[in-house]
Amino acid sequence: MNLDKNINMDFGGGDVRRLPIYLLLDTSGSMAGAPIEAVNQGVTLLYNELMNDPSAIETCYIAVITFSSDAKITVPMTELTKFTPPRLQAGGTTALGDALRLLNSSLDKDIRANSPTQKGDYKPLVFLMTDGQPTDSWERPADEIKLRTKQKVASIIALGCGGGVDVNTLKRITEIVLLMDTVTPDQITQYFKWVSQSVSKASVAVQAAPGAGEARADLPPPPSGIQVVL
Repeated sequence: MNLDKNINMDFGGGDVRRLPIYLLLDTSGSMAGAPIEAVNQGVTLLYNELMNDPSAIETCYIAVITFSSDAKITVPMTELTKFTPPRLQAGGTTALGDALRLLNSSLDKDIRANSPTQKGDYKPLVFLMTDGQPTDSWERPADEIKLRTKQKVASIIALGCGGGVDVNTLKRITEIVLLMDTVTPDQITQYFKWVSQSVSKASVAVQAAPGAGEARADLPPPPSGIQVVL
């Protein structure tokens, strides 16, 4: 399936520039047990896969934002080679609104803009994963985040896990929504493999592009059991 609308990156040539990756991970109580263990293994898998990719090593920086009863920066924006997969635990409610507000402020703080003395970062990739509905005020930060995608400031991919997810909520955040109907450790593992493939493809695309203009990196087809919500 072609998802070429998902990632468009504007850049100039020259020195290596950062490709920022954000993982927004739901660690609420409904993720306890096998799901959160699978997420922990999935983040480690993602790290290991990217560490075997020279393009990713050269360009990728990763940040992890987790949310349960509140949101926090579990890992600040870190160079891939210095990244350590965190050990996540599940509990509490689903403060998605807090997570989106924290993402908004992180994008403002983390992302380097073009200047006369340095080239700015490539457009960030944000992977949001949640299995429930927000338990806090989320509408305004969702609209602010979606505005960033319309302005091509960030590419956001949202994954809803299971029947407790309101797809319309995710659609208010981004047009790129995936749905995992049956949440199993294997499905979560397959999702993180897909994330690693997506990031690798993007890191190759931004390095292979001409000195000026736009690079396009298409997301690979999602794995079996995960569908694109149109």
